[in-house]
Amino acid sequence: MSATIWGALTFLLLRTDVPALNLPKLDPADYFAPAELDRMLQFRTVTLWFWIASTLIELGVLALLAWRGRRVASLVRCVLRLPRSARVRCGVAVAACCLFAVWFTALPVGMVRHWWYRRYGLTEQGYGAWVVDRALELLVATVVVVLAVGLAVYLAARFGRHWWLVGSAAIVVLGALIVLAQPLVIEPLFNRFAPISDRNLAAQIETLGKRLGVGVESVDVSDASRRTTMANASVTGIGSTRHIVLHDTLLDGRFTEEEILWVSAHELAHVARGHVWKGVAWFALFAIPGLAAIAWITERRGGVRDPAVIPLALLCTFALSVFTLPAQNSVLRHYEREADWIALRVTNDPASQISTQLRFARTALADPDPPAWALIVLGSHPTTMQRIEMAKAVEGS
Repeated sequence: MSATIWGALTFLLLRTDVPALNLPKLDPADYFAPAELDRMLQFRTVTLWFWIASTLIELGVLALLAWRGRRVASLVRCVLRLPRSARVRCGVAVAACCLFAVWFTALPVGMVRHWWYRRYGLTEQGYGAWVVDRALELLVATVVVVLAVGLAVYLAARFGRHWWLVGSAAIVVLGALIVLAQPLVIEPLFNRFAPISDRNLAAQIETLGKRLGVGVESVDVSDASRRTTMANASVTGIGSTRHIVLHDTLLDGRFTEEEILWVSAHELAHVARGHVWKGVAWFALFAIPGLAAIAWITERRGGVRDPAVIPLALLCTFALSVFTLPAQNSVLRHYEREADWIALRVTNDPASQISTQLRFARTALADPDPPAWALIVLGSHPTTMQRIEMAKAVEGS
């Protein structure tokens, strides 16, 4: 019965407005010079190894901590002078220690990765500022994980092995609250925002929003150039707090006004089709069976009511997130494709879609046509060539 409901919800969430299209098969060599393709391949091949290295390090550290879980919990109790009855406080402290250990051991790989991005001109951020950003990310992650772990320990102590049934609803609510807090609390930690100075461009973007049925309270610019040379945009907030944010790297002269409008239409399309809230629904669909699996595994070691088992719970959570990455990215690509289609319809400008994708690929050194396995595992967006093929199909219709 549960599998049937899960399948029905999956079917409903995967429905989009994208029709069946006769997509042409395009060759990247027709759009990029051989030197450009070589540079993109060299850059992305090494960044892939950075991802593999950091993932293995995090799994390895969590596995070690899970193996020595009782020793870790004992040290935490000793240092903080906690009684054995202080399960929740000890559990969240153990979780925080695990996050710091993972962050610290993975930091060198991240720093080399940052050097690699600087070498290829994708960022000009200094190493000190980069470490501060990573520390802020650690702080945000720690707050979220501490809340989740504290709740799990409390529920496990109260409801026993079936704590995950109550915990599933609580975790989904926490996920929704994080979505709401993103534009109001989290984003201001990393970027500064200011109203766009080009009022004509702002008016055109607001008009696009009206055509899509999306109210836009303001069009702002973020100081993304402090961290990256890559360009992007987003729509954040809900209702009266909704505003579209253009990265200042999108407005530095490399992109035409038509390309900026296409990017804006794409981001507004995500809102028009409710992709953020569909994402929360997907989180629930993945989180509930995931939480059940974590509860089943950790019960073999005494359950998460025991702070010594928290490292194992975190290991299971991280392993499940890696294992389900292909499914997560498949959903993201599905919605990105729908946003592309809606942006093409509302702008009626496939030429700008094509030029935008070419410029994005060049500025981000994105492989325009990666191997199928790389797209399946790590691709959160359709490839550059797939997005151009959609535009070409519309252009030729």
